[in-house]
Amino acid sequence: MKELIYYINPKKMKTEEIKKILEKHREIKFVSLISVDLGNNHTDERIPIENMLNDINAFLTIGAQTDGSSVNLPGIAEINNAKVDLIPDLNCKWFIDYNSSNIDESTNLPTGTLQIPSFLKHESGYVDSRSVLKRAEKYFNKAILSLLKDNPYYLNLLGLKNIDEISSVELTSATELEFWVKTPDHRSDIEKLTTSQTLKEQYWKRTIGPVRTALEQSLESLNKFGYEAEMGHKEVGGVPAKLAGINKYSHIMEQLEIDWKFDNVMQTADNEMMSKDIIREVFVKHGLDITFDAKPIEGVAGSGEHHHVGVALKLVNGKTINLFSPINMEKEFLNPIGLGALMGILKNYEIINPFVTSSNDAFNRLKVGFEAPICTVCSLGHSPETPSRNRTVLIGLVRDINSPLATRFELRSPNPSTNTYLTLSSVYLSMLDGIESIIENKMDYETAYNELNKENNSDSYYLEKNRKYRSEEDVFEFYSEEERNKFFGKPPRTVFENISSFDIYKKKIDVLTKGNVFTKEILNSYKQSITSMWTTQLKNRILNHNINLIRRYKKLHGEKDVTDLDIVNWEKINSIRHNLMKDSLNNESLFTKISKAIDSNDFEKVSDLQIKMNDDMISLKDLYQIYKHNLLEFVD
Repeated sequence: MKELIYYINPKKMKTEEIKKILEKHREIKFVSLISVDLGNNHTDERIPIENMLNDINAFLTIGAQTDGSSVNLPGIAEINNAKVDLIPDLNCKWFIDYNSSNIDESTNLPTGTLQIPSFLKHESGYVDSRSVLKRAEKYFNKAILSLLKDNPYYLNLLGLKNIDEISSVELTSATELEFWVKTPDHRSDIEKLTTSQTLKEQYWKRTIGPVRTALEQSLESLNKFGYEAEMGHKEVGGVPAKLAGINKYSHIMEQLEIDWKFDNVMQTADNEMMSKDIIREVFVKHGLDITFDAKPIEGVAGSGEHHHVGVALKLVNGKTINLFSPINMEKEFLNPIGLGALMGILKNYEIINPFVTSSNDAFNRLKVGFEAPICTVCSLGHSPETPSRNRTVLIGLVRDINSPLATRFELRSPNPSTNTYLTLSSVYLSMLDGIESIIENKMDYETAYNELNKENNSDSYYLEKNRKYRSEEDVFEFYSEEERNKFFGKPPRTVFENISSFDIYKKKIDVLTKGNVFTKEILNSYKQSITSMWTTQLKNRILNHNINLIRRYKKLHGEKDVTDLDIVNWEKINSIRHNLMKDSLNNESLFTKISKAIDSNDFEKVSDLQIKMNDDMISLKDLYQIYKHNLLEFVD
């Protein structure tokens, strides 16, 4: 069988070389231009490959057109001005997606589709998530070189004497993808999952059966596409599968994680987007359902997608140095530039978070007790010579004392639905804001280190006075909720509270709009997109889901073996049920109030009512469990 190809690197090839490859591999029948709108949806279409090969130069320049109905760009691609062009990106990997169910008769090979990551161009310019990241990368690189050129003191801290020693600046990143797999139609037992999670019975344990096979094949598939997969393992959530026959398993319910190596930020974001389709197809072939939801099961660990971010300087002599690493790794955590970058993320996190946590599902994950970061606080480690990892903070320093190139930051708040393109864009622009402050204030290591370690209500050069930004403690055990809110800021509880940061922190928004990276048009469009998805999901999915749950909370006791406690518990349960969903002539239920507030676009009221609903649903679930556990038998 002729060997299939899985990716093409166009920036290392001439157009004619690309054409020869495609003409040689006639099993590649289609081309798809993959663009990502502001709602994190990516396009996928089938264009006969001949349309590309007939005039490849024109295709790569002009791309294809759409009427905008396939993308989510409110306020930009409106119904009366919907023309959007998909323009191929020639500076990233192109992937080939093979359909094993569609064998080409002429080649006896699976039919392939060339997937080209692309940009969206409207009359107002490039308006997609990938183009925002491209502008952020370009602006960051130019600004860093200018800052180092004008401030040789910081150039010397990197072991350099002249700006001409630097060939280029490269923003590097990697993501860690967590997800849940299960056998179809299998209902989860929350108590078993919670107990197993508490005992860490599944964490990094051996996979078996179809999960093991699918995990191994996923890693192999990712490597075919040039991902350089590093590791796949069980995460904290899950319960052991049951043997249902010879080599057959049932009741599979497991949480997994797959990681791959660092790359430049654009390629990392593309990899993260494409990987989900690759992994999903492998697991589905083995009869397993897979979900990339942030919180697929209430009361059990959700799925994160930690983003690692760093900056490398490529030198003319061929060497690479880390922009954040100090010369003496044993005495200092970071150099002043690295400390500034970290402070920039912390100070501006209110305008980063709307890109990180943008859905109802994502907010369900951010709960105390599940190692999910809810406090805007960092960790450096207990000392420079002994690096450590604090899993309770928002962002931590990752370093290897023997490998300065490994120095980076791990942002722990993202989840699999996070828009990686927009998140990385806002993170690097915020880094730049902190670096500029360090250099403008001429801070050395000690001054910058003291700035990051400031106490609450102490004066500072850059960070906010009434905040604390570093902790090496378990922030959930060491601080009370009141102290966490006081020191690290009160975290948003709903999509509306989060997206409102764009209006509340107007000065911080300037960090995003520098260099025209995030235009006001794009920020407004993103806000509309996220608000619409929030209210639509709330009204049409969450309310219906909660209604179905409430209807399952039925009276289970009769007159036999019933106690006064059972009666009291049921009365409490029934009262909550009625308050949540039962209307009367004189009183509207909470669900009805939410629905009406959505219809009237009273988003602040919707947000407040959603918080009340979430609290009541948790109380209802907990109380019903107590009620059931006290019954000797159930009455139909």
